[in-house]
Amino acid sequence: MYITRPDVKGQLLELTANTPQQLRQTNMSAILSVMRRSGALTGTDLIEATGLARATVIAVCDDLIQAGWVRELPAQRTAVQKGRPARVFEFDAAAGVVVGLDFGVAKTTALVADLRGNILAKATERLVEFTAPDAERLASIDKAIRTALASAGVTHEAVLVAGLGIAAPVDRAGNIPHSQPFWENFDIGIQENLRDRYGWPVLLGNDANLAAMAERWIGVAAGSDDLAVMLAGERIGFGLMESGRLLHGASGRSGEAGLLHLVHGVGTPEGIAVLARDMALLACKKGLPKTVLSTLAGDITAEAVFAAAAGGDAVAARILDDIAKRMARVISLIATFFDPELVVIGGAVAESSAVLLKPLQAELTTLMPNPPKVAVSTLGDAIVTLGAVRLALDYVEKHALELVPRA
Repeated sequence: MYITRPDVKGQLLELTANTPQQLRQTNMSAILSVMRRSGALTGTDLIEATGLARATVIAVCDDLIQAGWVRELPAQRTAVQKGRPARVFEFDAAAGVVVGLDFGVAKTTALVADLRGNILAKATERLVEFTAPDAERLASIDKAIRTALASAGVTHEAVLVAGLGIAAPVDRAGNIPHSQPFWENFDIGIQENLRDRYGWPVLLGNDANLAAMAERWIGVAAGSDDLAVMLAGERIGFGLMESGRLLHGASGRSGEAGLLHLVHGVGTPEGIAVLARDMALLACKKGLPKTVLSTLAGDITAEAVFAAAAGGDAVAARILDDIAKRMARVISLIATFFDPELVVIGGAVAESSAVLLKPLQAELTTLMPNPPKVAVSTLGDAIVTLGAVRLALDYVEKHALELVPRA
């Protein structure tokens, strides 16, 4: 198996470790990092990838097998091979699982994934009311988790860490600002509750930031280092990445779009779903031009509006055009300050929003030179939960030697 060998990376490892214990941990981290991103590997493969000596590689692999992170596969001998067959090692993705959670206004979604990020199960619990008592909301989170774990066929003891996304800013210490009542509604002690109940580390993240992590991981933005992901369902919010690094801000509010009422031609931070619904309801009032939207009664959605526009309904087409122009103004504002190469529209309305791309991109060219490319996410309403999974996996990768595999 061929693996690109980093320039003298392995040789530098031994120079930067100050004690035998640090050297051991550094070597283990280097080998584990390679194995997580590969399939079955021989000792020779690992030597080429890390630059470590053969004796070191074999000793570290034995340590990782004993720790539960790596398993040894049957050795394979070729027809022309002489001597002892090469030992074969593989990262054990079933050494534990992670949980990703999206705690929203109307529902909680839980994903269970193995340590390579393969999704094993999903469960959703709906909330009757966002302002329900804290105990009721915490119970809905717990039920979603337990249902997902049962569907995955694992117990809570197998979970190494959980990631949790909320529609509020989160600072670097994991705190939620209390400058807006809506944000305060998410500060109900979820982390403490889950830690006390299950003993897991629980990582809190802003939903738009997690959406950006998901897109860069497995979405249309894979490989993009300068990226903006716009969650634009009910309200507009951005997750921003610069040089592959999330931007948080002093209190976690980078990407918040709360002052859009100051922007000419925008007026509110309302998202695509709200705008399409409100504009359609206004267009259905008596005395206005006839539209197929009037036959939908109270069941008007962004998807229905965009479908009507695609079917030739003139009123729906004007609504689509108005929304495209408004979103273009929002994107041009963000692009002026942060200069992303790609802007991704994500969230529940992303798929239906594909019809916005052409008029939106055209409007952008009138607002700024060299506008960013705009794309629509393919991750659907799982985008935040997948980002929470990525957040949890990043934690496992960083702290693997401090964690104990539980599967």
